[in-house]
Amino acid sequence: MKIIEINHLHKIYDPNTLPVYAVNGIDLSFEAGEFAAIVGPSGSGKTTLLNIMGGLDNPTEGEVIIDRVNIGHLSNRQKTNFRMNHIGFVFQAYNLIPVFTALENVEFVMQLQGMPKKERERRAKELLEAVGLSDKMNNRPAKLSGGQQQRVAVARALASKPKFILADEPTANLDSRSTENLLEIMEKLNHEENITFIFSTHDQRVVSKAHRVITLVDGKIESDELNIPF
Repeated sequence: MKIIEINHLHKIYDPNTLPVYAVNGIDLSFEAGEFAAIVGPSGSGKTTLLNIMGGLDNPTEGEVIIDRVNIGHLSNRQKTNFRMNHIGFVFQAYNLIPVFTALENVEFVMQLQGMPKKERERRAKELLEAVGLSDKMNNRPAKLSGGQQQRVAVARALASKPKFILADEPTANLDSRSTENLLEIMEKLNHEENITFIFSTHDQRVVSKAHRVITLVDGKIESDELNIPF
């Protein structure tokens, strides 16, 4: 089942002066349960594409349809609510709230959703256990390693039970061991719970695990291939 459909997508910066075609006529779709990587050189449009897919940026032209909803037709408030309930984000910079514990960071989205305290605390604990941080629940980000912070970010992304996870360079600040641990967790969630992961990445370690690799060059799809992970 298709959960994302992208049709004739363009994103042009400075169209009236010196236009930059960050995304240039992309047609793309993703099925539920994919583990896909979007790759390409710096400036190829990877992050821009991911941001448009996640409703964080608006296209100049074209449409993004998620679970049969055209997100371009939503108001800003509707788009915010849609993101909160349908899309999980994992960023390179972790973006954890420094004054919150790991548990509170994971709970935060569920609190915004209006979930009762006992229920959100139970789910947050389950998610932190799933990412191997049951002993770090009461630690604030400053007391966690980079790899541990990114695992909290993954747990937080899963908290709202999203349709899919968008991960923008999630391993860029991690060492090899932390990267391997994070990818193992994501692969397990993908395999056992059919959670869809879409990565934007330069990291060959991520690419080697992906089941599908989409290469962008100058805002266009150069190749879209199935990959046999090793």
